[in-house]
Amino acid sequence: MILEDVFRYTDKVYNHLYGEGLLLGSVSKGGAYNLMTIGWGFLGIIWRKPCFIVAVRPSRYTHRLIEETNVFTVNVLPKGMEHIASYCGSVSGREHDKLSELKIKASRGVKVDAPVIHGCPIVYECIVRYRFKLDRDKIPRDVMVIAYPSDDFHTLYLGEIVYMHVDNSMINLL
Repeated sequence: MILEDVFRYTDKVYNHLYGEGLLLGSVSKGGAYNLMTIGWGFLGIIWRKPCFIVAVRPSRYTHRLIEETNVFTVNVLPKGMEHIASYCGSVSGREHDKLSELKIKASRGVKVDAPVIHGCPIVYECIVRYRFKLDRDKIPRDVMVIAYPSDDFHTLYLGEIVYMHVDNSMINLL
């Protein structure tokens, strides 16, 4: 993987992150896939490695799965699949098999066991290299009121990008 490739479409990835969201893929120890919509994340470099940092609340099913397996994928949906982000952001994988219900096809990543969603122009495969929980005492008061009324502080997972899927024929759909 060439470092420049990881950042070639950063503007498109951030537009989706800020818009309808990205799909965070996780996997259980038993191999069952789960998807969660995320709207907070960071694409960058740390320790001279490309990384994707995702924010997941401990109350989310995805949190448990990432804690168990230390892997995740970040899937960038093309236009026309916004309903998937909407659904995956509104129901829990504890009670729903989202992939089955939405008839989403996925396969195991090349380097990680987490799902690569078919039809996504960009998918990042990540291995967790570091994690930290946000500290209540260090969060600005105005952010506390808006983002944390129930004290469910995100864990940030620093995922080293170990593989990237790019379908150049679909980039124009982002």
